[in-house]
Amino acid sequence: MRKLLAAAFGALSLLLASPAMSQTPPNVAIVGQIAEPKSLDPAAVTAVNDFRILVNVYDGLTRYRDGTLEVEPALAESWEISEDGKTYTFKLRSGVTFHDGSEFNAEAVKFNFDRMLKEDHPFHDTGPFPLAFFFSSVAEVNVIDDLTVEFKLNAPYAPFLSNLAYPTGLIVSPAAVEEYGKDFGRHPSGTGAFKFEEWEANAKVVVSRNEDYWDGAAPLEAIVYRPITDANTRIAEMLAGGLDIMVEVPPDSLQQFRDNAEYKVLEQAGPHVWFLILNLKEGPFSDKLVRQAANYAIDKKALTENVLQGTADIAAGPTPPAFAWAYDESLDPYPYDPEKAKELLKEAGYSGEPLTFYVTEGGSGMLDPVAMGTAIQADLQKVGMKVNIETYEWNTFLDKVNPGLEGKADMAEMAWMTNDPDTLPYLALRSEAFPDKGGFNSGYYSNPKVDELLNAAREATDQSERAKLYKEMQQIVHDDAPWVFVANWKQNAVTRAGVENFKLQPSFFLMLQKVTKPQ
Repeated sequence: MRKLLAAAFGALSLLLASPAMSQTPPNVAIVGQIAEPKSLDPAAVTAVNDFRILVNVYDGLTRYRDGTLEVEPALAESWEISEDGKTYTFKLRSGVTFHDGSEFNAEAVKFNFDRMLKEDHPFHDTGPFPLAFFFSSVAEVNVIDDLTVEFKLNAPYAPFLSNLAYPTGLIVSPAAVEEYGKDFGRHPSGTGAFKFEEWEANAKVVVSRNEDYWDGAAPLEAIVYRPITDANTRIAEMLAGGLDIMVEVPPDSLQQFRDNAEYKVLEQAGPHVWFLILNLKEGPFSDKLVRQAANYAIDKKALTENVLQGTADIAAGPTPPAFAWAYDESLDPYPYDPEKAKELLKEAGYSGEPLTFYVTEGGSGMLDPVAMGTAIQADLQKVGMKVNIETYEWNTFLDKVNPGLEGKADMAEMAWMTNDPDTLPYLALRSEAFPDKGGFNSGYYSNPKVDELLNAAREATDQSERAKLYKEMQQIVHDDAPWVFVANWKQNAVTRAGVENFKLQPSFFLMLQKVTKPQ
């Protein structure tokens, strides 16, 4: 295996040195990513770009069934839930080891969640853990025996099993964390189908097949993830034969792949929202009338049909329609009405001060953010809102936006792809989710009724009751307009024709455990 990998990596080195080379290494998949990963520690990252690597290196107690967001057993073979919904007992899979050779067991599970949730844990400083909110309902984790672990919740929590399948719940090797500490994200060890081999900054992350994988060894010998931030460069690499799989293809480039028999184009709707965060703490957007004006001023039909060329639909609110059971179909998107926008601005006494607008060059689910930002700037300026754009690379952009817009910007682009209708509003719209409290409510929106609805929805065990609560939340948020609701994306990817068993998933992850390519 090592000789095969050495040969493959040698071929890869030639490929990277000569992008026009038309042949990728045999039985090694080269994946064009949209950015450099921030870390390979699943508890420490938030971007789908990073998750696309992690889901092939790690497993969770549960996972999403192929093609769905329904959970099924993974590292846990089964589980029981107490009648009051506050105790989950998991029977773990036996004979599983981490890539570093250490044993997977109940103690390892407890270590993972204690590390994330307990400030006095000896390895809590290997964080921060920005999505620990996913497990804020966990009061304690108890080892019953070597292969039985119990989670005690402080209240019933409907999304719990789903969140265990999300990358934040992936199980890392305690031994590796103890060895590498804060550098674990550069030395990852999980139980997944692929083992970490190498991370060359701004060039590639390499993982190799785990021959002892509990769910069967993968057909591919290795995967190479290449960060190529510029979309045109990714396209050129794909056309030159330097990539086997490419994600998030710009809308205006899809047709050239559809027309070429050497490639396959995949598209699928998913739970995605593209929006503008508005700064409610200070400046013009602290006035609801100005926020509503921005929603009326932006021609979202032109954005989805022209800029995005039909690869997205207009968003009506914070919940994507992919969550059909929780989505409020009665909610209409803000129509394009610049005259209405002007009336609202006049009523609000808007003075016309320039607005600072953060735009990213690219990132997970961000579609065509520079073109989108430019079009939005033009629409706002038509109604008298002068906008100054500041553009940043994705990870730099997140470092500016996630800590909050106060004192920095009036608005920022953002996109979320989520596993449950609870996730986005709970992490980005609650009063308790302000950045200084560890959340992603970067615009500082606060409505006590929304807080009440979201807290009730995550404790409701009946799905119809949850749906009722989410729909009421959507109506309030739509009227309050803490964001400009723009688009729901239909994700896409392109593969070389010889790549088989590759599917898009509603989770937006790249599950490559079953993928094959010609040897």
